[in-house]
Amino acid sequence: MLQTISLRDFVIVDQLELDLTSGFTVLTGETGAGKSILLDALSLALGERADSSQIREGCNRAEISALFRIEPNQSKELSKWLDEQGFPLEDDGQSLVLKRTVEANGRSRAFINGSVATLTQLREAGDQLVDIHGQHAHQLLLKGGAQRELLDSHAGLLPLASEVATAFKTLADSRRRLEQAENAGQDVERERERLQWQLDELTDLSPQEGEWANIQSEHARLANGAKLIGGCQEAVDILSDADNSLESTLSKVCVNISALAEHDPSLSDISQSLESASIQLDEAIHGLNRYLQKIDLDPARLAQVEERMQALHSAARKYRAETDELPKLLLETAERLDALTASQNIEALREQVKQEEATYLKLAKQLTQKRSKAAKELGELVTSAMQDLSMAGGRLEIALVPLNEGGSHGLEQIEFLVAGHAGSTPRSLAKVASGGELARISLAISVITSKASFTPTLIFDEVDAGIGGAVAETVGKLLHQLGQSHQILCVTHLPQVAAQGNHHFKISKSQSGEKTVSHVQVLGRTERVEEVARMLGGATITDTTRRHARELLEQN
Repeated sequence: MLQTISLRDFVIVDQLELDLTSGFTVLTGETGAGKSILLDALSLALGERADSSQIREGCNRAEISALFRIEPNQSKELSKWLDEQGFPLEDDGQSLVLKRTVEANGRSRAFINGSVATLTQLREAGDQLVDIHGQHAHQLLLKGGAQRELLDSHAGLLPLASEVATAFKTLADSRRRLEQAENAGQDVERERERLQWQLDELTDLSPQEGEWANIQSEHARLANGAKLIGGCQEAVDILSDADNSLESTLSKVCVNISALAEHDPSLSDISQSLESASIQLDEAIHGLNRYLQKIDLDPARLAQVEERMQALHSAARKYRAETDELPKLLLETAERLDALTASQNIEALREQVKQEEATYLKLAKQLTQKRSKAAKELGELVTSAMQDLSMAGGRLEIALVPLNEGGSHGLEQIEFLVAGHAGSTPRSLAKVASGGELARISLAISVITSKASFTPTLIFDEVDAGIGGAVAETVGKLLHQLGQSHQILCVTHLPQVAAQGNHHFKISKSQSGEKTVSHVQVLGRTERVEEVARMLGGATITDTTRRHARELLEQN
């Protein structure tokens, strides 16, 4: 449940912190006062795209944060998601904070429980917490894809629909490989022969991982053997074998300084440094002698190394690859040949397609069966609701139109059909329903599908546009009823809906210098009478409109 939303420098809001509670909350105000600003801000906190125009004029950054109290039935799943994504828990997993900042340069940053997040992560978290029904949601009903998703979502069939889509993609890929194999003919056979020849040649060469670097090092040593021996021998002569070798000279200096240090202790550190230098020099001389004993000047080995280098280099040039990449090329050639050989096994491919068709059809038929049951139930529920929304005798049917070969979404298309009055034949929603009827049907569907939703917070942004009178009162009662199981926020311009709210916020705006600032006021009983009266009568509020407002409020 959304507990607190905080805004700073967003559109015409300088600073706002709004505490919310459970039940049905209405937000009202004059046109342009900023009723939808709160919902726009919340949408940003839930991962919608940001725009620098949303920053209040004269400011450098807008900031929105939303604090949610996690319901017990969501705590385990949401805590698991946070752990998988690497986000810390707040309040032992009982709270969640989503935050969004928008900079003047257009850049934005997202945070979950204080840690930097991506917009995708923000949306994934938000999808578990809030469901927003926008004022243009009814337009989506005209799209077949939206009708299908609505039915699948309401019936809990999205996981099965995803399995069907995956199975169809796998089947389509296999069918394409089979078709390619059947049409390939001699071209593929020539390619297979080329790969086989290349594989045989590389296998005979047998390049090893890291071999090129090792053989270059060995060649450098063998090719410069005489220079290495001469240089090391000269160093040994200078260090130890000559009459005035560095070893003997340093030894004399060490003895002299050590004797002098007995007379002046301040020379002790210098004496120790000279002793250390003498030891290191002795180790270097021994190391050079060991190197000279081990070095090999085998001309035959040098010839072998040069021959191997030439073979590797020639192969690399032939296959247009780096020499040290030949081992990788050998593996890739073997894999490509295996794949090509497998792809040419027509019978095996046909059997694979047959098995994948069976898998797809099994899943798709399960989906069709469940959709058929859900379509009937949802159609009956919406039809019942239509009777209270000035569409007496009207009904909604959800048709499953078969597809000849099926598709990624199953074996059928989903089509909403509506009959506007008793005795008429249901026809496509897009062709029959007027704008007002479409809005009412959309609202009925939204309310009905939301009853089964596990999302704790539902937001309705002027979804009651285009209706009024007794229908508006019915809409208010539906939302009030929904507020008993969900947290409902509703932006409305209808007094009949506003009067049904458990809580009422009034949005207004005022001038602060040359700038317009939006305000939110929590209304008590007296203030609600005045606001509902304003919604009934406009700018001029009379005793009659106040009396009518009280009657509306007293009915709830």
